[in-house]
Amino acid sequence: MRKIAIQGEIGSFHDVASHCYFEGEEIEIVCCDTFEGVFEEMKKDSNVIGIVAIENTIAGSLLHNYELLRESGMQIIGEHKLRISHSIMCLPDEDWADITEVNSHPVALMQCRTFLKQHPEFKVVETDDTAGSAKNISQKQLRGHAAICSKFAAPLYGMKVLEEGIETNKHNFTRFLVLSDPWQAEELSVPSQSNKASIVFSLPHNEGSLSQVLSIFSFYRINLTKIQSLPIIGREWEYMFYIDVLYDDYTRYRQSIDAVRPLTKQLKILGEYQEGKSTV
Repeated sequence: MRKIAIQGEIGSFHDVASHCYFEGEEIEIVCCDTFEGVFEEMKKDSNVIGIVAIENTIAGSLLHNYELLRESGMQIIGEHKLRISHSIMCLPDEDWADITEVNSHPVALMQCRTFLKQHPEFKVVETDDTAGSAKNISQKQLRGHAAICSKFAAPLYGMKVLEEGIETNKHNFTRFLVLSDPWQAEELSVPSQSNKASIVFSLPHNEGSLSQVLSIFSFYRINLTKIQSLPIIGREWEYMFYIDVLYDDYTRYRQSIDAVRPLTKQLKILGEYQEGKSTV
């Protein structure tokens, strides 16, 4: 049985993504309060796999998670893109007329802004987790409270779904990274069968340094699908660059890495893996 560490409770979108990625396998979910906790669980037990959200099509990148990944030394072995659909749920014997307060994670509340504007009578309260809000309402029997989370949380906590699909934008996807200890990564993935890589590096503070790197990737016909810069603390106007690339020839991709390495500082391959599927 695989042990998967996630941020959040059972029934959260991290939990859903875990079951989608390891479809058909028996897994044990290790719930953590924070993303730092996920990496701590992986460091305590090298057999634990982590699943961590890295970007959302509406909210953007989870910048702190890039830093946690780089500093942890963990390796990306896969990814999954999950369609995020929010539901509102309450205690089973309550209904719309009973609801006075809505609880959820601030990102989920933001993604349901239009729905909440249509219900100005609801007091909106931010919490640490979507599914955790449903769990809290259920365990404490908080009458008049509703949670916004995945519909999959409802049967887990004995809640009643009042309405599904309340998110404002229906093209709402979150990309999750699947992480492992580097020593386990060799068993869990085959780099030569990969078509995607995540890389991080810094650059000398010289004119045109980034464009030189991008030109080399273009020359080797490597497709950049994402580039994210983060400031280096304590070094003014210097940045770490996190990039994702797609390729159809592993040898050519490795040649491009060899070509850009002399132009960069601290270049590190965070993982080579297969591009993730999307669950609608």
